[in-house]
Amino acid sequence: MRAQPAAKRFPIAFSTLGCPSWDWKTILGHASEWGYSAIELRGIQGEMDLTRRPEFSSSGLSQSLKDLEALNLHVSDLGASARMHEFESTKRKEQLDEAKRFIDLARRMKVSYVRVFGDKIVEGQPKQATVDRVISGLRELGQHARGSGVQVLIESHGDFPDSPTLLDLMKNVAMPEVGILWDTHHTYVMGKEQPGDTFSRLKSYIRHTHIKDSKGEGEDLHYVLPGAGRLPIREIVRVLASGGYRGYYCFEWEKAWHKEIEEPEVAFPQYAKLMRGYLEAAGITA
Repeated sequence: MRAQPAAKRFPIAFSTLGCPSWDWKTILGHASEWGYSAIELRGIQGEMDLTRRPEFSSSGLSQSLKDLEALNLHVSDLGASARMHEFESTKRKEQLDEAKRFIDLARRMKVSYVRVFGDKIVEGQPKQATVDRVISGLRELGQHARGSGVQVLIESHGDFPDSPTLLDLMKNVAMPEVGILWDTHHTYVMGKEQPGDTFSRLKSYIRHTHIKDSKGEGEDLHYVLPGAGRLPIREIVRVLASGGYRGYYCFEWEKAWHKEIEEPEVAFPQYAKLMRGYLEAAGITA
């Protein structure tokens, strides 16, 4: 990558989940071209375990960090797939081991956050049994992250889309190494919560955000370009900005899972343009 003059950019990011066919250089090139400040690493070219990618190997990491610096880009977080609900011992160990590898990689990259899932309430078991396992898993990961400069974030996702449940988790974990990734779509659509209510409960734990838009309900739900659906994105930005949030506003375009939605070459520039307007209106400048 050729070094570029440092450019002031709005605090927007995109997840690489939205560009599953792009290689490392293409990801960075487009992020810089379209005015993004950061990227969320959620797999590259079909490999979701970032610790297996050559860009982040012991021999490749130094150059990848130079590539980021040359374009004045940051990595907002690493998106692990680790699920804290698992109860079978072998599967649970696999999930925790993955998250710990991501934490170790984040430390080497000087990335602040690693995302994990609570994921599912296990059928046939009391809900509290799953909640207790999630709390235990988050505490184990928080201990692993201690002193590394990395925080573990549970996403408002799956069967954990509501702020009362997430707040209860945070109070029981009670570790500064553990926080929340607020997926604003899930709390609004699945959790049936207004953005202001969610933020008022969770604001002291929110470190990162996901933003996307959709139409429909239940099995008819489908993702649409931001601003074309029902998510009150302008209000979400206003709530975050006025509440003192200073992290990234990350576009999670789920192209890897939903092949039918628009290509990233369409969605990513559109999001950047939309968010620049909303952020300026909320008093956030580049």
